[in-house]
Amino acid sequence: MPEVQTLLDGVTVGGHRQTDELIATNQIKAWQFLFAAVEEGSFEVSAAFTCQLQAKVAQQEALTWGQFRTGGVSIAGTDYLPPQQGGLTGLWRQLIQEPIPNNTDGIYQYAISLFLQMARIQFFYDGNKRTGRLMMNGVLLTNGLPVINLPASKQLEFNQLMLDFYPSNNEAPMRALMLSCLNPQHLKIMNEQCTPI
Repeated sequence: MPEVQTLLDGVTVGGHRQTDELIATNQIKAWQFLFAAVEEGSFEVSAAFTCQLQAKVAQQEALTWGQFRTGGVSIAGTDYLPPQQGGLTGLWRQLIQEPIPNNTDGIYQYAISLFLQMARIQFFYDGNKRTGRLMMNGVLLTNGLPVINLPASKQLEFNQLMLDFYPSNNEAPMRALMLSCLNPQHLKIMNEQCTPI
């Protein structure tokens, strides 16, 4: 992605909307924040950390950033309406009440579910999927597992499955898609490194 590298170098990219540039720049800052938190051991699945991360994701893009929304929202492309703002703190507590499992499959299930439920509940005015995916990958990284990156070739399928997921709350199809994005070579390397000598 030469254009992203150009943004990293601090130069604007011609032919793109300013909002695209802002989203890309914010995403870069959010990943840097996440990597630093994982490296220094300050990453946690908490409302406070998630709000800090969302502030990086949606700065100057959302109505407010760095805090749970205080009004209603909708999701384009679906009739599903996220919960009202008054119950968000309680929904967050419910979401994180289960501890992170100790096994690889369980960790992936937990992380993907965290992402999906953050996207469905819409804790923020904007950047919910992006923040959720970063939190998902933070859980994976802190547990020594490879991150899940969605390739451009699966974006259309991702969008359709998300629209199906919102009203149904059936995580299985999205979970299968997200797991299919894992690089088998990375998993093999991780398994080899975790095998006792």
